[in-house]
Amino acid sequence: MTASRASTTSRAYTSGTHARPAPAASTPAAVARAADARAAAAAIDRLPGARFRWPAWLHGHRALREVGTFAAIGVASTLAYVVLYAALRTWTPATTANALSLILTAVGNTAANRRLTFGVHGRDGLARDHAAGMLAFGIALAITSGALLALDRAAPGASRAAELAVLVTANALATLVRFLLLRLAISPTARRGVVGHPPAHAPVPERISR
Repeated sequence: MTASRASTTSRAYTSGTHARPAPAASTPAAVARAADARAAAAAIDRLPGARFRWPAWLHGHRALREVGTFAAIGVASTLAYVVLYAALRTWTPATTANALSLILTAVGNTAANRRLTFGVHGRDGLARDHAAGMLAFGIALAITSGALLALDRAAPGASRAAELAVLVTANALATLVRFLLLRLAISPTARRGVVGHPPAHAPVPERISR
């Protein structure tokens, strides 16, 4: 008799003739606590820097590999720059030798970083990538030209060795700017628009009823 009644009740729930009991309504105290929690979270979000997130590319071994490869290419580019500057400086002014050396090394630097540092192949986005390289070249030219001007005012008639020392130091600063620009323009992550967190409007999967 008991088994028959349980079977009948089960069939009734399955067929929908009897509604399942609804969960108990939230108490006013529970509603108040939830509202307080939401208000506290909103207040924290309004604090300066509360929503700051490190870019995804700064995490993991990939970033370390990119920095290492970029540094190696930067050292090679700097050596090429020094050789070119020393050769051109024998028959051109310092500012001209600096500009020519930078432009000759900038194209190769961008191509090498595009392929080796960021792993981008093919012609897709090639013009944009080299445009970013030219922007980095312009910034480097401004930094190094300013360094040469400052040297000329501080020590007129400085030796070629002093010029090179100042230029190498200025190029080190320009290298940081170049890395950031190329990373933003060339990186496959930047191309895909991938971020470290899902958008706020991402749909939440519905709970599967059992």
